[in-house]
Amino acid sequence: MASIRHEIVIDASPEHIWDVLRDVGAVHERLLPGRVTKTRLEGDQRFLTFPDGHVIRELIVAIDDDSRCLAYSVVDGARPPLEHHHASFEVRPEGDEAGRLIWTTNVLPHTRATEVRIRVEHGAREMKQAIEAAARG
Repeated sequence: MASIRHEIVIDASPEHIWDVLRDVGAVHERLLPGRVTKTRLEGDQRFLTFPDGHVIRELIVAIDDDSRCLAYSVVDGARPPLEHHHASFEVRPEGDEAGRLIWTTNVLPHTRATEVRIRVEHGAREMKQAIEAAARG
């Protein structure tokens, strides 16, 4: 199994970053506006719709407010296609006025790791932009 870890500093309070991440039903509005056009929740499952109509089904595994950690798994619709996907976001303080987002993703087959890493890095930059824009008001 390949494990991909990506960290990015976001110029917003850790509380604000966590508030955006833990709002699992508002990905299309708060975390990845434009990249995701619709978010739908059914119990512990989340459905993300993309501009081309593609839908990814995820399982929300855990939301831990004390440790500011969100764990999820792509169950269906992963791009690239994967046998297994599990990921987590963690938010830590970074200095006085910023937060560090740590995104860890585990995938099978491991041969897809490079492609998944590119998507994670791109997604993290988009999340950073959206969170910082909202934090500035």
